[in-house]
Amino acid sequence: MFRILARLIADPTLSGAGTPDRKTVETLFSTHPTQLSRWLEEVWASGGIAQWPTIPTVPLPGAALGPRVGLPAGLLTTSLQSGLTSVTTVPPGYNPAPPPALGVALGPLPWENLMYCYLLESTGIVEILGEVVRRYVVGETLPPPSVDALVWVRATEELFFRDPPLFHVGGVSSQVRPDARINRRNAYWRAFGFDVPHPVPGLTQDQPWKRDVGAHANTDFLELWNNLLRQIMIGLENDRNEVGANPTDSNYVAYLCQTLREILSARRRGGMLTREEFSYAALLNWCHLTVEYDHALLDSLGATADTGGNPADRLAAVGARVGITPPRQSRELFELADIISPVMWMIEQGAFDDPVNAEMLYRSFNGSTRPLPATMFRIIDLWQSATGERIKGAALTGGAAAPARRTPAAAQPTRLPPAASTVSLPQRVVAAVDGTQHGK
Repeated sequence: MFRILARLIADPTLSGAGTPDRKTVETLFSTHPTQLSRWLEEVWASGGIAQWPTIPTVPLPGAALGPRVGLPAGLLTTSLQSGLTSVTTVPPGYNPAPPPALGVALGPLPWENLMYCYLLESTGIVEILGEVVRRYVVGETLPPPSVDALVWVRATEELFFRDPPLFHVGGVSSQVRPDARINRRNAYWRAFGFDVPHPVPGLTQDQPWKRDVGAHANTDFLELWNNLLRQIMIGLENDRNEVGANPTDSNYVAYLCQTLREILSARRRGGMLTREEFSYAALLNWCHLTVEYDHALLDSLGATADTGGNPADRLAAVGARVGITPPRQSRELFELADIISPVMWMIEQGAFDDPVNAEMLYRSFNGSTRPLPATMFRIIDLWQSATGERIKGAALTGGAAAPARRTPAAAQPTRLPPAASTVSLPQRVVAAVDGTQHGK
């Protein structure tokens, strides 16, 4: 969301006329937290992914939740408007009679899928930036900050490290679930059967996010997802195969997509996890934007990486300041989170439930260049690198390691995936984000 807002500041119509840069990012970070909080309310009210017009297929469960828990329209268009515009002055100020909020008039602005949140959380970015905020507000163990750096600290603490304003749509912490770190892990466990690969610093209880979940966590997600990637890899390998057998099975690809949609939809019944996903996407998007471009905070910390820098490099430099080391897979996780989110939304909306549509995941169609197969190939590369899960070799050999002479195997296994699996992604991701603090 905040990365979209940065694009909107640079290009209010999203026509491609401008791209975010240091100036637009610093404008966003200098905006008053109250305005940013109200902008999130306006984004929620626009309907988000539930009203996204480009995939008119299966509506997400609980799409009617938005207007039921959001602010009434009259408040959004009068006294509680954010007043955000494309003005790049610092601070940008407030228009007492503003037009519709920046971006909202363009139609629904989708937020990132919960999978995006999980992958970025696995880099330790929340712990690292949270420790930056803590050190700046309680002492002087970090390099002296500039005024703009402290403005970022204030906004980050106000938006994400305190209870949100009363009645805010992102208010997903309370007396009945007070720890935001545990709440996020609860959502990841329910949706994907995944645990974040690093522990919660200072937590003495044993995985409290799994308490009271019952038997309804999607612990079979990983096996279904890995099978889908293997089937897509078979399709990519055989896309231009004009001689010999073609083991690609579009029906099985569609079946796997439909099954993933069904188990994810089961966790969204009545709108469950929707507000949580919105709130967590806002947090992780803010953190992502913080290390995506150089700006005043990174100047103060000596963690800049120039124009061609990578978010993982900046995160590692910030982590070194606070004694927290991100996992070595951070580079893959950042890129993977970015490109997997729209694919997950398309799966959840049933875009590939039909075998004909499922072919779009791997077919180039008469040799033409199409973005989706290229995106899936990149997802497979990154997923395999980040998790250690064999996708390419297993796709060719039916799950075993690839022999010296590869021969195509049957696309569909002799049995369907079992109903549940306890294997989860984090067991394969070794992270050093354990909350250990050095150099205090």
